[in-house]
Amino acid sequence: MARNRYADLLRVVAISGVVYGHWLLVSVTYRHGRLSGVNAIDYIGWGRWVTWAMQVMPVFFLVGGYVNAGSWITHHAQGEGWTRWVRDRVMRLLWPTAAYIAVAIVAVLIAQAAGVPHAELAEIAWLMALHLWFLPVYLLLNALTPVLLAAHRRWGLAVPAAMAVATALVEVVRTAPGLHFVGYANYLFVWGGIHQWGFAWLDGRLTAPRWRPYAMTVVGAALLVGLVASGTYKVDMVGSGNTNPPSIALLAFAAAQSGLVLAAEPWASRRLAGPRLWPRVKRLNSVVMNVYLWHFVPALVAALALYATGVFAQPAIGSARWWELRVIWLALLTVLLVPVVAGVSRAERPMLRLPGGVGPAGWWSPVLLVVGIAAAAQSLATFAVDGFAPGGRLPGPALGGFLVGMVATLLTGRVPKPGGDDHRPQRLEPRDDALGDPGVAVAVQLDQKPGRAD
Repeated sequence: MARNRYADLLRVVAISGVVYGHWLLVSVTYRHGRLSGVNAIDYIGWGRWVTWAMQVMPVFFLVGGYVNAGSWITHHAQGEGWTRWVRDRVMRLLWPTAAYIAVAIVAVLIAQAAGVPHAELAEIAWLMALHLWFLPVYLLLNALTPVLLAAHRRWGLAVPAAMAVATALVEVVRTAPGLHFVGYANYLFVWGGIHQWGFAWLDGRLTAPRWRPYAMTVVGAALLVGLVASGTYKVDMVGSGNTNPPSIALLAFAAAQSGLVLAAEPWASRRLAGPRLWPRVKRLNSVVMNVYLWHFVPALVAALALYATGVFAQPAIGSARWWELRVIWLALLTVLLVPVVAGVSRAERPMLRLPGGVGPAGWWSPVLLVVGIAAAAQSLATFAVDGFAPGGRLPGPALGGFLVGMVATLLTGRVPKPGGDDHRPQRLEPRDDALGDPGVAVAVQLDQKPGRAD
């Protein structure tokens, strides 16, 4: 059966929303010889409401759940085990991320050699790493997909409902003195719950009958309005207010947004069935990982080239002139991003010929995989919080942890293919994108009954 083209379109839309949202809301500035960045929302009173249109990560995790479930069902039915399936998906994320980190570290070394002040270097390097926050969460959800899918088969929508309750309980507990850290559990409960909705999308529980996505939107919107109107939660859906850690308000927002997205599926799918739109979506879908990883590079290059030389004006944030220049700014960054992504995508092609695993496989393979995912996730979280140059210095422990994660994952070995192993090093399959699945069509429903693919 054909793949769900609508899911591919949503992934492209979600990543595009993140990119343009960052370019708009993270206002890069150059003052007194120092490059910096500020949150434009802090300077625009009504700007916090705009974040309701720019927060699209729930769509990404919804699609992630749909794709991960479909991929696991298909591969597991062919005899593939947890270790090989998770390892291959993890490496499709880690290889391009490793390339990005390597370039960022080289840039830090060059900046250090050029005498860039530590404070300025730390801020710029943090800006280059903050968007890596989603990778630790997504790596964890990839590894847990088989378990979460088994829970879905048994309890259905009760699983994300329980996660929503857990989210609310965490919100209460974290307000106690000294227990703020408990709030970080909601990275799993909120994003994991949305990921779980993707399972229900795949098996039709959220889309049949057709009134269900509308009901999801109404309930989510009502809860969101109530929470914001109470004054307990901030309006903005981007930034620390509701996303770090994720809040019950963000989950309510995600429910309203996901309901609208699912309600639009029949209309969008009809248009994607034609010969014009789908090829474009497919091409864009093949580079979404690189677009996401590298989209801050054009902003820094443009700022250094145009702000430092005085070519581009820097009016007050939120002024009429600032908004006029935002249009030019976004168009310019789009033009700059195209060759960056094209060059990176071409340069990373040799990665597809690298082995997915090396050495012998055995009982230690899943253990090494768990160690690898844990080490890589911890390091990526550290990068997202501290940047690539905390205090103007190289992040040695985080770099070491990421390297350990990569090596441990590779050393899971030549995990046997379904039907036997030919004893040659396994290589990663060519992929449509690092965030999804390499062209796998879903032909099996979650309850193992004949089902649909889209």
